[in-house]
Amino acid sequence: MSNAHTAGKRSGLLLLLLPLQAASVAGLGLLVTGPLADRWPLSVEDGVNRALADRRETLATALSDGMSLLAGTESIITLTLVAVLALLLVPRVRQWRQAAFLAGAVAAQSAVFLLVTLVVGRARPDVPHLDAAPPTSSFPSGHVGAATALFGGLAVLAAGRLRGVRRGLVVGVLLLVPLAVAASRVYRGMHHPSDVVVGLMNGACTLLVMTYALLLSAPGGSTPAGLPAPRTRSAGATPDTAPLDAPAALDAPGGPRRAVVVRHPHACGDGTTARVRALLHGHGYTDQAWTETTAEEPAGALAARAAEADTALVVVCGGDGTVRACADVLSGGGIPLAIVPCGTGNLLARNLRLPSDPDTALREALAGTAAGLDVGRIHGDGLAPTRFTVMAGAGFDAAMVRDASARLKQHLGWAAYVLSALRHLGDPRMRLSVRLDGGAPLERRARMVVIGNVGSLQGGLPLLPDARPDSGRLEVVLLDPRGVAGWLAAARHLLARSAARAPGPRPSPSAGQDRRAARGALEYFSAERIDLRFARPQPRELDGDAFAAGTRLTAEVEPGALRVCLPGPGPAGAAAEPDGARLAARAPAPGTRPEGVH
Repeated sequence: MSNAHTAGKRSGLLLLLLPLQAASVAGLGLLVTGPLADRWPLSVEDGVNRALADRRETLATALSDGMSLLAGTESIITLTLVAVLALLLVPRVRQWRQAAFLAGAVAAQSAVFLLVTLVVGRARPDVPHLDAAPPTSSFPSGHVGAATALFGGLAVLAAGRLRGVRRGLVVGVLLLVPLAVAASRVYRGMHHPSDVVVGLMNGACTLLVMTYALLLSAPGGSTPAGLPAPRTRSAGATPDTAPLDAPAALDAPGGPRRAVVVRHPHACGDGTTARVRALLHGHGYTDQAWTETTAEEPAGALAARAAEADTALVVVCGGDGTVRACADVLSGGGIPLAIVPCGTGNLLARNLRLPSDPDTALREALAGTAAGLDVGRIHGDGLAPTRFTVMAGAGFDAAMVRDASARLKQHLGWAAYVLSALRHLGDPRMRLSVRLDGGAPLERRARMVVIGNVGSLQGGLPLLPDARPDSGRLEVVLLDPRGVAGWLAAARHLLARSAARAPGPRPSPSAGQDRRAARGALEYFSAERIDLRFARPQPRELDGDAFAAGTRLTAEVEPGALRVCLPGPGPAGAAAEPDGARLAARAPAPGTRPEGVH
């Protein structure tokens, strides 16, 4: 059976979820209008609508009018047609599958909405309406569902096409539109709050089904149809021998230099591969040994290649997991490592403030200096001794990493972890003991524990605000929010720390120092060695890679064990001094730069 036939059959089966979705929404509507109507929070919805109607203002009314118009039937149809035509006519390679996904999501959501309104009849709020009331039921909100399908669908496509800050900005703005439409519909007296909530759910569920059916089920699996296919090499060509238009070699004194390049075959495409080869060649690394990672060998043949004579530099093209595997091989040696960020999270690169563009990151690394970074050495039951460069964790975060869809990560990037995290918000707390630098064990309950060599997550969120990759210490955080209030307190604390984070060096906390924050939802420690014991086996992760569950983890810092190529320090007196810049400033001066960094 062909891949296309298998993918088509799978897509058809997934689309059968839409009738189930319609039945579920209809059943929820019957509960909302029936036995649950007089129960909280539905019992207070009329008060919310009246309070908003009594406080209407000219500016808010004008803004809500624009959002309501944007999500109207005519606007949604027009915008969908424009987007579909753009996908089919603008790119050099027509985006047939993406166009079908977007049109299908809007159409499917509308079909589910209409089917539900045939079953559920709910009167609109008993307040003055600022729009003409259509004849359909108030439940669910069609405007909100349509806006979620259209703008959420555009966000999915943008997440798969854009990179870096631009992706976050565009996706964020697109996802805010359905929320703004939902608020405007309640403000204008057209819907109860529960109507717009279910409208958001209806649109989101439709997007999820259509994403799996039309984007992730494309023949070949990982590359959606319509995207340019990866270039193929001629028969017999390998990464070492593929012909490229590279600049003339700038041979270093004494002859060409040798670089070993570790490439993740899925994260680092052929185009990036060609540009990396050319950049290295242009900086005098004319002797290049390439090796690809596999599930069995996450660092490829690096151990064998790096052991060969005259290796001056190792370049890793991949994400945090690939960097971790290479760091495990190189730590304690003298060969510097250059990072080409091509993964989902790229947290080490983000914390070192390396450029997010792979070409720029390598170009600046080759022109920079090599500095010593700490790594964490870790082992446990069923976990052989290994190293990590970013974070190691157990509990909630490890379950999130373990269950994140590989295909969603490829299309949505780090947002795929958010979807996985939602599945584990209700996971039970774990009992554990924490021993710091051989001290007395501290008995705790928590949802997760994270040991960090660096501290920031995506978007600069400071999970471990005191972590530095040159401190000679590891930082620990326990997350134990109690209920919705606890989660909100933790989120508010982290966001406030992110906004108020002061530039420049930060003092390391004293050994074993215990700090609580966010009403006890967060607890911080610092030590050179951390021993964790869990009452029951817990999922574990290192630098974004899931490992087998276990009951023990022991981590200790290896100060300055990994030499990493960093961009040179900024101008003297600069206000901010990110970790990467500070480390580069402490590295040898260009005149005494270690051999291997051009």
